[in-house]
Amino acid sequence: MQKEDFNGLEEYELEPEVWEEVEKTEQTAFLATIGTPLETDKDIEESLNELERLAETAGIDVLGVYRQRRSTPDRATYFGKGFLTELSQKMMQAQADLLIVNDELSPSQARNIERDFQIKVIDRTEVILYIFHNRAKTREAKLQVRLAELEYQLPRLKRLWEHFDKERGGIRNKGGTATRGMGEKQIEIDKRLITDKIRKINKAIESIQHQKETQRKQREKARKICLVGYTNAGKSTLFNYLTQAGVLVEDKLFATLDSTSRQLKLSTGYPVVLSDTVGFISKLPHHLIASFKATLMEVQDADLLLHIVDVSDERFEYYIQQVNTVLQQIGADSIPQIIIFNKIDKVDSMFPAVVKRRYPEAILISAVNGTNIDKLIAKIEEVLLGNKNLKLKIPYDKTSLVSKLHDIAEILNEDYKEDGIYLEVGISKDDIYLVENYVI
Repeated sequence: MQKEDFNGLEEYELEPEVWEEVEKTEQTAFLATIGTPLETDKDIEESLNELERLAETAGIDVLGVYRQRRSTPDRATYFGKGFLTELSQKMMQAQADLLIVNDELSPSQARNIERDFQIKVIDRTEVILYIFHNRAKTREAKLQVRLAELEYQLPRLKRLWEHFDKERGGIRNKGGTATRGMGEKQIEIDKRLITDKIRKINKAIESIQHQKETQRKQREKARKICLVGYTNAGKSTLFNYLTQAGVLVEDKLFATLDSTSRQLKLSTGYPVVLSDTVGFISKLPHHLIASFKATLMEVQDADLLLHIVDVSDERFEYYIQQVNTVLQQIGADSIPQIIIFNKIDKVDSMFPAVVKRRYPEAILISAVNGTNIDKLIAKIEEVLLGNKNLKLKIPYDKTSLVSKLHDIAEILNEDYKEDGIYLEVGISKDDIYLVENYVI
């Protein structure tokens, strides 16, 4: 990673770590997971499929996928010893560079697997961190990802320096006895360095949060809407359609790491700000949830959440649960939300009707071709502004009110008759007082 890529963040960056260099050279892997009694074979298969996609996003070729059924992970080695022995042999035969475990390993579990079975191992969290590291573009995202990396590495320093000592061999004094390894001497130094970096980055992130708070106060009158959803559900595509923002859209996991905000024009003319946010994922590392607090503040501060769901993915109900779990973790579960089933262009024509029966309040759309976006806008106005459709009869001496209604309401029908102006309007609950004497 080049220092100039960090836009002046040199003071917060450590020298390249050993684990970063290792990841760049290792390109093939086996995947492995534990299946608990509560998980079906289908659940395990889908979870492994997601891990495989994460690995591919990180540029790693998957050579084999394995699972072990057990009630709980082994405290020392996560998997059973027999399973790891067999896996080690298969990895050697396939010349796989590393094992990716579909969970977050404790530092001792990773250390024991590598020491006892000669398997280079990384976990799901490490893969996600690596993807975030490569996708971070702005100063804010880079700070947040760097913080998550450092907090992940801090308890794992011993494992990193054991690699260092092994590569260089044991150091012996003149009498031939082994001396303390360089790694052991460096661990305490590195702990202080990393702790200091964490403190500085936290301070920088607090500054960003303060700036965002100031920006929010400046636009206090505007209602705030946030797009949330599982990664790759189509949030950025919908954001672009609604705002013509031109945000990068890729068919990749975590294409969006930064919160982007634009004005959304509703028929009532009421000021609304729409924000696109980072996608969620199952087993999202707590390091990332904590580190991305500046970005997730946009979600916590929203008046309405648009929960985007990829209806073409057969696990969409599981993904809804996962997103709601993260919303609960960040204290945003009480914010009103509209569930939006996206990508209806990719499913059988009969399937939307099935989904609608199960989720009657949901809106089914295709963000790619704009299907039902008008229904989505109407639903947003209804939920966010309490819009009501009213029939009005306004006398001719109140034409100024008619002019105002054209600015603040949606005119559904307008008819000029002898005894007055007949209107059908969609109007915010906050503006109903203006016309309550003319309702018919």
